[in-house]
Amino acid sequence: MTFRAVRADKTDAGQTVRFVDMEDADLMDGDVTIRVTHSTVNYKDGLALSGKSAIIRSFPMVLGVDLAGIVETSGRPDFAPGDEVILTGHGLSETHFGGYAERARVNGDWLVKLPTGLTRAEAMAIGTAGFTAMLALIALEQAGLEPSSGPALVTGAAGGVGSMAISLLADKGWTVVASTGRLAETGYLKSLGAAEVIDRATLSAPGRPLGKERWAAAIDSVGSTTLANALAQTRYGGAVAACGLAGGMDLPATVAPFILRGVSLLGIESVHCPAPRRLEAWRRLAADLDRAKLAAMTETIALDQVFEAGARIVKGETRGRLVVTIP
Repeated sequence: MTFRAVRADKTDAGQTVRFVDMEDADLMDGDVTIRVTHSTVNYKDGLALSGKSAIIRSFPMVLGVDLAGIVETSGRPDFAPGDEVILTGHGLSETHFGGYAERARVNGDWLVKLPTGLTRAEAMAIGTAGFTAMLALIALEQAGLEPSSGPALVTGAAGGVGSMAISLLADKGWTVVASTGRLAETGYLKSLGAAEVIDRATLSAPGRPLGKERWAAAIDSVGSTTLANALAQTRYGGAVAACGLAGGMDLPATVAPFILRGVSLLGIESVHCPAPRRLEAWRRLAADLDRAKLAAMTETIALDQVFEAGARIVKGETRGRLVVTIP
């Protein structure tokens, strides 16, 4: 049996990324084989699809950091043929074949059974972005913060993580301040629950070690100067959950927010998140996420369109979530 896949190969001339026909014998080791029905396009996918990124660590590599599908065969008792499953992270598209293929073979320890109430398409509309946003929200809650503590900032607001974070925070009662470089998306961001929309330029330029206290919490997917300014303007005892680097890997900040205001910087890692935390995040997403808002932030494309979508997401020309249907 042959199937289509988007695969990256490397030669002396560099990387090539293209559609190929593969066979089951080409799949990597694993104890569960899945018929993939849906995937996503995240910022990391866009970088990999460009053929110019160092994200891929092993070649050849099937791209796609997320997948949802139906178990076809299983060598373990906790998954059976017909089970609907989700897989995000765990090295997909970096060290293990990912979701841009009609079939996948993976380690069953990485899988999550589709939570009750979610469809596979909805699970991929959530994907790594929504999963990461929920991990960030849980981290803020565990830091003792709640809506009564004050407003919450969301940077990169029109992107996947940002859109999901706004919806999740607003539905929990937070007053959300959304930072974006695309003020034309103000109506969209307010429809998700943002109370205020600010220009990202107010955070992306170098600022003071400490600024006016504005928010009690923040979810940042940008990094660099934006994260530094978010920290500098966080209220006493507040916290910032950092989960992205769209603006850069550097952090040109000082220790002032930490030692003068007791601000906490919370690191959010979603790729190798332990199973108990992963299951809790998906349980919360299935229970808490507003399905109408999820639909409003989601665009659905075919597998043939991933290259065009990847270019758009890297340029910052997409909003919300991109779901890929797999034939």
